[in-house]
Amino acid sequence: MSFTSAARPVTGTAARPVTGTAAGTAASSRLRLTRRGRLVITTLVAIPLAIGVGMIALNGGGAIASGAGQATTFEHVQVQNGQSLWQLAASIAPDADPRDVISDILHLNQLDSADVHPGQKLAVPAEYSR
Repeated sequence: MSFTSAARPVTGTAARPVTGTAAGTAASSRLRLTRRGRLVITTLVAIPLAIGVGMIALNGGGAIASGAGQATTFEHVQVQNGQSLWQLAASIAPDADPRDVISDILHLNQLDSADVHPGQKLAVPAEYSR
């Protein structure tokens, strides 16, 4: 048995050039991401974001407030028996709106509510000091 490489004419569909829809289909194929591909892309995006958040968290406490080390003194008042914070605000700053004074006192003394007790000492904001 011998194999000869005689030139035979090519017939059938292989002899026709690729044109029309067959060429268009091959050129417009969509990229499909597998589950593994999505995981890789998500990881590649998440790692720099996590590093950035970590760097910000570690560096966040590095700021030093200007004026650190300067002592600030406040005038203190003692709450009298039967006295409310509204009455105290009116006596400290009679020309100011008591709501603003109360808000400033609550903020300065880090109080959660406007409830005060007799004998309690409260710092007065510097703008209302005499």
